[in-house]
Amino acid sequence: MTLQRHSQIDPSDNSLDKLNIQGRINGSVPVAVVDIGSNSVRLVMYEREARAPVPMYNEKHLCGLGRGVGMTGQLETGAVNAALAALRRFRFLMDNAGVEKKYVLATAAARDAENGPDFLRQVEEICGIAPQVLSGEDEARKSALGVVSAMLDPLGVVGDLGGGSLELISVDGKTLGTGATHPLGGLRLQDMSGSSVRQALKIAKTELAESEQLQGLEGKTFYAVGGTWRAFGKLHMSSVGYPLNVMHHYEVDAEEAFEFCRQCMRDDIEDFSGIGVVSKSRRSLLPYGAAVLSEVIRKGKPKRVVFSSIGVREGHLYELLPEAIQEEDPLLSACEELCVLRSRSPQYAHELADWLDGVYSAIGIVENAYEKRLRRAACLLVDMGWRAHPDYRGTQSLNVIAHGTFIGIDHPGRAYLAMSNYFRHEGLSGSNLSTRMRDLSNLHLRNMAQLTGAAQRLAHAAVGDLPGVLNRLDIRLADDTVVLTIPEDLKILMHGKLERRFVSFVRLLGYDSLIV
Repeated sequence: MTLQRHSQIDPSDNSLDKLNIQGRINGSVPVAVVDIGSNSVRLVMYEREARAPVPMYNEKHLCGLGRGVGMTGQLETGAVNAALAALRRFRFLMDNAGVEKKYVLATAAARDAENGPDFLRQVEEICGIAPQVLSGEDEARKSALGVVSAMLDPLGVVGDLGGGSLELISVDGKTLGTGATHPLGGLRLQDMSGSSVRQALKIAKTELAESEQLQGLEGKTFYAVGGTWRAFGKLHMSSVGYPLNVMHHYEVDAEEAFEFCRQCMRDDIEDFSGIGVVSKSRRSLLPYGAAVLSEVIRKGKPKRVVFSSIGVREGHLYELLPEAIQEEDPLLSACEELCVLRSRSPQYAHELADWLDGVYSAIGIVENAYEKRLRRAACLLVDMGWRAHPDYRGTQSLNVIAHGTFIGIDHPGRAYLAMSNYFRHEGLSGSNLSTRMRDLSNLHLRNMAQLTGAAQRLAHAAVGDLPGVLNRLDIRLADDTVVLTIPEDLKILMHGKLERRFVSFVRLLGYDSLIV
């Protein structure tokens, strides 16, 4: 039986690459970063240079270049061959993906090894571009810039734990301190300690005793960057049954993190509940990463530990952006892109956001800056699930939003965005809303998400998500009554569903309602 193709587009036609296919932002040109670390060699290709870059391909190979460098001063032949083989594959992928800009970054192992220059010459031959060898201070700065690009107003210390070194640098908003590097990377610490976790802890204590960066950390946030610490965060997330499987901006109270470090150093890591979330190649270094983190917490006394999946690579790209783009809001930038890619009318989404600004102001709904920002983002995402079956739009959108590659947002904020979209499509009772999702935010934020969903339902009932009309509907507070005024030439919009949804919206505020 031969299946006929009903689409007029032939996917085997190479000329499709010239069309404006809406899987990606029109005109986007991929940019790539190759990160040659002491433990892993990684390629990340991003859709384009942007304030919130979206990874379109991400591959790593754990080559262990830093293994033994601290003891012998040499990169091992097997590790070099594995890294070069990975880089050849990366070059092929970049060439065939149409990458026009690529950056090759090398860190501790390549800069510290005596035979590092020979290795780097081979890297240049393969990649067609000279690798940029980062000093410890460079690495600290780029890691911090990654955190600056991905988190709102960070305050504390950024720590990037690689295979060969630990970089520390203070951060206050966009102001960075002086970076420092320490020979405490997981592979190096394992070698230096003779594979003794107890000895590794002693080494970490001695090395960090005079850390200038940790002296100013008390009561602030420690931002943990690097593969070993991400694995530590994943393991903690799994062990406590955390409801959202998103590593970026996962927060743990410092005392809780300290106790979990002790447990990782004391117990057999293979016996941990949920150890399956950590790759086998990462597990052996977890106790050493825990030793370093426990000493950071003991010495620095932070209030909490926040794990970042954004680091050197994204910090490098952020540093290259024009200042005007650096100033853009990363969350709203990402939401606008999704709005363009997945909404029926991006214009309507922006009109909805502007209209609700006026409505909330007119009827006295109090929001702080954090909540206003989330509400605008929720409006940009309101129609992203329109292609799904109507019965499942809310649930599908909730899952996509909760697990999206957003930056500049914490986990309670993710819950707000996901729940507001759920309420918009599924109704305000939330009877089928997972308690695990509710647990990510407090009662006030859940109520604000419900209010946003109710306002979006009202707008949809009024104008059907069509642009150019919504701003002509006026809502005002008169005494204890919220009045919706519909112009005479738009009275055809009045119907029963609109009335019911207006009443539901106003009831959440405790007022009477009237439509004129």
